[in-house]
Amino acid sequence: MLIPEVRAPAPRGLCTDCGVSRLQDAKACGRACQFIAPDYPAMEKAVHGKARAEGDELFFGPFQTMYRARLTPPAQGAQWTGITTALGAALLQQSRVDAVLTMVPDTDDPWRPVPALITDPAGMAHARGMRMGYAPLLALLEEAQAQGFTRLAVIGIPCQIYALRALEASLGLEHLLVIGTPCSDNTTTENFHRFLALLDSDPDEITYLEFRTDFRVELRYRDGRVRLIPFLSLPISDLPDDFFPLTCRTCVDYTNVLADITVGYMGGQGEQWILVRNDRGAQMLASLGDQISLSAPGTGGSRKGAVKGFIANTARAAGGLPLRRMPDWLRPLVSWLQPRLGPKGLEFARARVEMKAAETVLHLRHSAPAKMKNMVPDHVWDIAAPYGLEPSDDERKGASSERHSLSGGA
Repeated sequence: MLIPEVRAPAPRGLCTDCGVSRLQDAKACGRACQFIAPDYPAMEKAVHGKARAEGDELFFGPFQTMYRARLTPPAQGAQWTGITTALGAALLQQSRVDAVLTMVPDTDDPWRPVPALITDPAGMAHARGMRMGYAPLLALLEEAQAQGFTRLAVIGIPCQIYALRALEASLGLEHLLVIGTPCSDNTTTENFHRFLALLDSDPDEITYLEFRTDFRVELRYRDGRVRLIPFLSLPISDLPDDFFPLTCRTCVDYTNVLADITVGYMGGQGEQWILVRNDRGAQMLASLGDQISLSAPGTGGSRKGAVKGFIANTARAAGGLPLRRMPDWLRPLVSWLQPRLGPKGLEFARARVEMKAAETVLHLRHSAPAKMKNMVPDHVWDIAAPYGLEPSDDERKGASSERHSLSGGA
């Protein structure tokens, strides 16, 4: 496993430090960054042979099939059951790639992500689990070239994978396979430690944190304890205004649409959620054989109320107004109702995508209105439209001759 030092990032504006600005050619950011002028229709066609259609492809991007999934038995130390790292290990075991580029924990801070090139299937176990913070994954593309790796697998989040795809043709790779995970709102590792300190008086004992689809956060501790915290009881209003950077509040690709296969949780109802996006993704999934249990994803409840409430709070936050705190006496009741009446399965996933679309529009309007025309793709406007978020004349590029009218009423 190679964990070389990487160059310091070149300073620029909206940036998640995907690693491109740390390359020798720092100007590559101009043609690779999704926060400048993303072209999702063209990129989706280049990667998958088609752009997204209507229905669930509007929300989740192009895909062949979707599954609810779990690895059997679950991998020890995995965030869920270990599907993502199992895919990477299988690619190495079957000699389909020379190395897997992914993130591992920093030796001094297990929550801090560090990029690594893994060449031994057993080394994928070191990449299990969640870390929080900026992760300059693509900084190691030059190291991969220096090592002579021409068949590469990459595991990354959407802003990393968009940049990877934009640079793919210039990398000289014989073979590239991409395993994507849906993004979560990111922050710095230092900010994440402050969040843990608000959750527990002894945050160093926390070894695991996950936002679950039953509207609760799961914490695990070194002594084996498990604690569940309802979303409504989280100290979100106690966080500083800049806790989540503008980049993560204006992300337009929550489901990692340019990956060959996306492995997440949002549509899994307590298990993992897989979107096989093309034939390469299907072949990767098949490589797990009977290690993986697959079933059709379910759906239930209604997302509309949850999304409308989120939009109302986001509009206040984007305008610099304080979030409305729910009265303490009401929190237990709503926390009990949410997992019973709220969206489930694919409806939960659609809700999260609609929330991210609305968040993008509202925060960009407030903080960087001049960037909206180039940064917000057509599909984001289509997803936000049912909630009354329509573009003004100077917020949307002219419709192209290939653009289809998509419906957000799935």
